[in-house]
Amino acid sequence: MVTAPRPWLHGFLDLCLLAMLRERPDYGYGLAQRLTAAGVADVPGGTLYPALLRLEQQGLAEPRWQPSESGPRRKYYAVTEAGRAALDAQVAEWQRFRDGIDLLVTAGAAR
Repeated sequence: MVTAPRPWLHGFLDLCLLAMLRERPDYGYGLAQRLTAAGVADVPGGTLYPALLRLEQQGLAEPRWQPSESGPRRKYYAVTEAGRAALDAQVAEWQRFRDGIDLLVTAGAAR
């Protein structure tokens, strides 16, 4: 089981969700499986679904109900144009943040 520290998870979950939705529309459980497979985290439903609702309410993701081959229909999410713009901005912020952290944590290791 992969578990990201809780404050970190909340800090980067929207970024990860938007990035995955840019790749292809998906439903909640599918997104959770993709996060786990990527080694990011096992995201509990109590964290994942409020994040998806938040993205929907902000106009960054758009839901669409679709039939399922194995049960009831599923609520798939797709990134919107506003979501793509927000993702681009978040990726740039993430890269600056990551570069700064990398600099800090590797500075003493070179000695």
